[in-house]
Amino acid sequence: MIVKWIMLICLTAAGAVFGQKINWKEDQKLVWDNFKSSVNRKSNPDVVAYTHCGWEYSVVKSTNPKSPVTIEITTIFNEDKSWKDVKRINDYVLLHEQKHFDIAEIFARKLRKEVSEKVKTSGDFDKTFKSIYNTISTEYRNYQISYDKDTQHGMNKEKQAEYNAAISEQLDNLKSYKAS
Repeated sequence: MIVKWIMLICLTAAGAVFGQKINWKEDQKLVWDNFKSSVNRKSNPDVVAYTHCGWEYSVVKSTNPKSPVTIEITTIFNEDKSWKDVKRINDYVLLHEQKHFDIAEIFARKLRKEVSEKVKTSGDFDKTFKSIYNTISTEYRNYQISYDKDTQHGMNKEKQAEYNAAISEQLDNLKSYKAS
């Protein structure tokens, strides 16, 4: 009986941990059920939904500065921190939110590109990774802010269409830096 409870607890904990994040995939788009938070944290009446996304990285390195380093960068969507106003959602708003996730992937690819060019060894990681990461993180945040401002949170359909095209083009231009 105790073994069954332990298994049930492990399965429940695993579901809670793994159910909270979605990795970006080209052929998998967000759906409204992915927005699981019930908390609307924005007071702006134009905001219908919020996509909490970004990237995570893992590093395998050595204390020997000449040893190779392995860095894996993953674009993620946090289901439990993303919310929607169920009275105002529609497919158009979902597309706007998907583009936030796509922007995160663009900047993950930019980070992968910089890392692949400049970080070959554990010593390189120690010397340059933090600076590269901070620079791209700042660019990412600024782009996300501009995206929402320029499109008026998706309300300006002309600007939204321009961003949709630009985001697709940037993803395509950086396709060689997709996660493997």
